[in-house]
Parts: sequence; structure tokens; C-alpha cells
Amino acid sequence: MIGILGYFGMQTTTFAALVAGAGIAIGAAWAGLLSNFAAGAFLIVLRPFKVGDFVTVGGVTGTVTEIGLFATTLNTMDNIATVVGNNKIFGDNIQNYTHNPFRRVDLKCQLAGAADHRAAIGLLREKIAMIPNVLAEPAVDVEILEFNLVGPVLAVRPYCHNDHYWQVYFETNRILREALAEAGFPAPMPAQNVLLTQS
Repeated sequence: MIGILGYFGMQTTTFAALVAGAGIAIGAAWAGLLSNFAAGAFLIVLRPFKVGDFVTVGGVTGTVTEIGLFATTLNTMDNIATVVGNNKIFGDNIQNYTHNPFRRVDLKCQLAGAADHRAAIGLLREKIAMIPNVLAEPAVDVEILEFNLVGPVLAVRPYCHNDHYWQVYFETNRILREALAEAGFPAPMPAQNVLLTQS
């Protein structure tokens, strides 16, 4: 075809470059589509998640609403429908929060340096275990996680069913605040020592 155009006196070099560029672009587009298609086929066969699961895939966290051959649609926690290419999903880590029957809620609780940490741990274990939908097994775990300039930091870890995660999360935070205050534990305050010298 290019030879025929040249026969009629048309510039063929530019035309050939355009054809080559278009071929490369189309080839790259097809490669992307085919990779998404292949990844979609693997997702459907291997089923690392299903519609209705709460997952993190391709850097997006939300509830799966559709699994297509080329892309997967999720509804994020702030109610935004997000479409993620299957190739990006299959080439990255997949976290399925719904797969196991229960999950752990991870929180921290700062204590004052003067606080009785043993009494605080016992109190929080008792109060958090009474929160609705907190599982008896595994039991609520409250232990010293680390220390900072204010005092000890507790790791607070109740377990619950996936459907109750946020309810347990927020109620545990409320209990951390209310239970310690009502029991008279000192509020954790940043401490700073100032040394004055006389010259």
C-alpha cells in the first residue's frame, strides 16, 4: 500500500511512521487488555475473594460488588464505586478481611507513668469483654506494648465477627476513655523536665 502511495507521488516516510506508531499503540493496548483478561480468568478460577467480601486489592479497600473479566468493582467505605484492573489486582497483594470467621481489632491505650498498669489491664479486660459482639474466645488481650516519655502504652485487642468490626472498634475506644476516667486513673500528660542552673 505504501508503495502504491509513493507511485502517485505522496510522501511515504511520514505515513509509514504513523502506521508504525499506530501499530505499536494498538499492540500495547491489546497487551494490557489481554493481561487484564488473563488475570480476570485466574481470579474467577482461583476465587481469592467473591462478591460481598471486604478486601484490599490494588491499593483499594472496599466491598466487592462485581468481578468482571477485565476489571473488578469495589464500593469503598466512603461509598465510592471504584473500578480496579484485574492485572493490577493479580499482580499485588490481596487481603480478604471476610475470609476468616473473625478478626482482631488492634487499638492502643496510653497510660500515665504513675498509673497502676496491672489494675488498668485487669479493668480493661473486664469492661471490653462486656461489649456486645466481642468474642469470648479468643479472649480479649490487653498487654504492655511499649513505653514512651508519657508512660506505658497498652495493646488492646478484642476479637469479633467481621460484620461487627467497626461497632467493636468504636465502642472499645469509648470504653478505654470512660473506664479509666471513672476508675480515677490519672490522665496521661506529656512530661518535660526543665533544669535551671545559676551562674
